[in-house]
Amino acid sequence: MPQTNDAILLVEDDTAIATVIVAALEDEGFAIAHCTSIAARDKQLAARRFAVMLTDVMLEDGDGLASLNAVRDQAPDMPVIVLSAQNTLDTAVRASESEAFEYFPKPFDLDELVHAVRQAAGVRAPSPDDAVSALPGDSEKMPLVGRSPAMQGVYRMITRVLRNDLTVLVTGESGTGKELVAEAIHELGNRRTGPFVAVNTAAIPADLVESELFGHEKGAFTGAVAQAIGKFEQANGGTLFLDEIGDMPAEAQTRLLRALQSGRIRRVGGRQEIAVNVRIIAATNRDLAPMIAAGSFREDLFYRLNVVPIILPPLRDRREDIGALAAHFLGLAAEDGLPRRVLTPDGIERLEARNWRGNVRELRNVVYRLALMAREERIDGETVSDIIGAELTPATSRQGDCQTGFGAALAGWLVAENPPAGALYHRALAAFERPLIEHALGRTGGNQLRAAQLLGINRNTLRKRIGELGLDPDRFSLG
Repeated sequence: MPQTNDAILLVEDDTAIATVIVAALEDEGFAIAHCTSIAARDKQLAARRFAVMLTDVMLEDGDGLASLNAVRDQAPDMPVIVLSAQNTLDTAVRASESEAFEYFPKPFDLDELVHAVRQAAGVRAPSPDDAVSALPGDSEKMPLVGRSPAMQGVYRMITRVLRNDLTVLVTGESGTGKELVAEAIHELGNRRTGPFVAVNTAAIPADLVESELFGHEKGAFTGAVAQAIGKFEQANGGTLFLDEIGDMPAEAQTRLLRALQSGRIRRVGGRQEIAVNVRIIAATNRDLAPMIAAGSFREDLFYRLNVVPIILPPLRDRREDIGALAAHFLGLAAEDGLPRRVLTPDGIERLEARNWRGNVRELRNVVYRLALMAREERIDGETVSDIIGAELTPATSRQGDCQTGFGAALAGWLVAENPPAGALYHRALAAFERPLIEHALGRTGGNQLRAAQLLGINRNTLRKRIGELGLDPDRFSLG
């Protein structure tokens, strides 16, 4: 049975979706065989050969992904493209582990699908010998929750870095789950048997960052009474997660770049270079581009880190995930000893109406509070408003007491950020300083001299802080 490069097998039990796909592929000159079940699929594969197979996951007689071994037995070289309405990280990982050529969550971009089919028709599928062992297909154990379109690109990017050690840079607002992405890449990837070491560079005093990352020898500095192993050596054979990379001091940036280039580190006060085998995943909630322009972040280090960028959406861009996230956090709260609770639909609606400046982290803290303070097992909308209603009211300023309003804002920030011990003062000042300077620049149309006068600080001090914060004064210009 000769294989032709235009024969496509579509296994899809949704008639509307199948009709659209068939029409689009036939317009491209492909010959389409369409079936709706695993049994019919196997008959088609036994009768002829196909260049590419497109398959849904949940079919009328079984799981299209779980049964791909039978497909590999009949057509080991045929690329497979997976389509699924089960838009979870678990499904994306299962598709990746099955050596699928591409994975498309529904609804998908038809042009992208057609392009992928054209690509697949010209290549051979990866050998099963290259596959890593399958991971448990339990979506409840996946570290990321949500099926929104905004998360689908994240899931696809994660699956693409599981079988390699490319450096990843995760960006997103504070509280969006950047460390969870790093943990997912580690736990689902080929380094999962090694250590996962996380370090928040913003929580380390500037003069101790290098010692923390690279270790130090005895007597290297005052207080170094013994040799210490740094995070790089601790993570050897595994993954090193560098959180808040945008806050790393300049000298530490230089040493980090050298370590990434050479794969070797030197302890502070030491002479010997030590080979390390680590995968680097970095994260930041800051826009590094203006920091590079201002000279506060090394451009060459940025390119070393930004090999694979993963951008996490804020919670306000994935409100449809709030119900699933809240249910997940209620389950975690119960595991932590809090009463078992469930949110009613109107309770979820109240949560969806919130701005969530602290993103998923803030949602988790709020849900834990609901689990603790709710009197009934079912948490309805009225209960949500009663417990966190004050936080939902943006009108603390209506009280006419500026100090009370500022205190409430600070309290909300503390709940959302939950800064680590020892970092509270500096993190709070940094969080307050940015909007304050932005306010001054806005009031003065971007005029730095007038903004400095308004703030009551030296102009050079203001210019320095603008550069360090990565602000663009031109954005506030009235012209």
